[in-house]
Amino acid sequence: MTSFFDVLLGGVFHAAVLFLVAAGLQLVFGVQRIVNLACGSFYALGAYFGITAVNWAGAHGSPPWAFLPVLVLSGVLIGAIGPFIELLLRTVYKRDEAFQLLLTFALVLMFQDVLRFFWGANPQQLGNLSMSYGKVTIGEVSFPTYNVLVMAASLAIAVGLGLFLQRTRYGRILRATAENREMAEALGADVRWIYASVFTLGTMLGTVGGALVVPTAAASLDMPVELVVEAFAVVVIGGLGSMRGALVGALIVGLTRAAAISFYAELEVLAIYLIVIVILVVRPAGLFGKPVE
Repeated sequence: MTSFFDVLLGGVFHAAVLFLVAAGLQLVFGVQRIVNLACGSFYALGAYFGITAVNWAGAHGSPPWAFLPVLVLSGVLIGAIGPFIELLLRTVYKRDEAFQLLLTFALVLMFQDVLRFFWGANPQQLGNLSMSYGKVTIGEVSFPTYNVLVMAASLAIAVGLGLFLQRTRYGRILRATAENREMAEALGADVRWIYASVFTLGTMLGTVGGALVVPTAAASLDMPVELVVEAFAVVVIGGLGSMRGALVGALIVGLTRAAAISFYAELEVLAIYLIVIVILVVRPAGLFGKPVE
C-alpha cells in the first residue's frame, strides 16, 4: 500500500510540474498557432536560474524556508525574456509550419549553449533543501510538504488560467483572436500585443515549472530534450490547444512515468509512447482536442 501511494504522489507531483510547461505550450499554440519546441529550454532556464537565485538569497541571509517564493519569483523574472523571443518569432508567423519548427528548434540549440556558457556542463542541484518544509505523514505514508505545495500551486494555476480565459474580457479577446485573427484585428484588437503577452505568459509558465522542480531533481543540459518529449506526449494525449487536455494529459504521463520507474524503469519512455500511439489510433485529435474539419 505504501509503494502505491509513493507512485501516486510521485506521479502527481511530476504531472503538476509538467502541466505548467504543457499549459504554456497549449496557450501559445491555441492563440498564435506556433508549435514551440523551445518550451523545454525555458523549463531548463528556469531550473538553472532558480538554483542561482536560491544560492544568492541564501548567501544574503534568507532563511531556508523562504526558498519557495524565491523560486517562483526567479521563474517569473527569467520568463520576462518572452517578449524578446516573440519578436524573433514574428518573422515566421505567416510562413509555413516548417519554418516555425526550424526556428524554435534552433532556439533549443542556442539555449543549450547559453546554459553551458553561464552554468557549465555539470549538473547542478539544491541538495536536500526541499525538506526545509518537513513532511506530511498520513498513516504509514509520508511525503515532503514541498511536493504538496507544488501540486497545490499547479492546481491553483490551472483553475486561475481557466477562469482567466473564460471569465475575463482579455480572456475572451484571446479566444476570439485564436478563432479568427483577422476578424479580431478588424474589430480593434491589438494582435501584436496579444501575441507578445500570450507568449510571455507561456514562457513564464515554463520557467516557473523549471524553477519549482529543482529542489527535487538536478538541473542538467539534457533537461530541454527530455522535457519537450514529455510535453508533446501530453499535448498529443490531451489534444492540441486544449487547456483541460493539458491537465489530464499531464496526469496520465506523470502517473505512467512514476509507475514504470517503480516497477520496471526501462519501460519509462516506452509506456508513455504506447499510450500516445493508442490515442493517435483511437482519437487522433486527442482526448479533448477538436477534430480538423
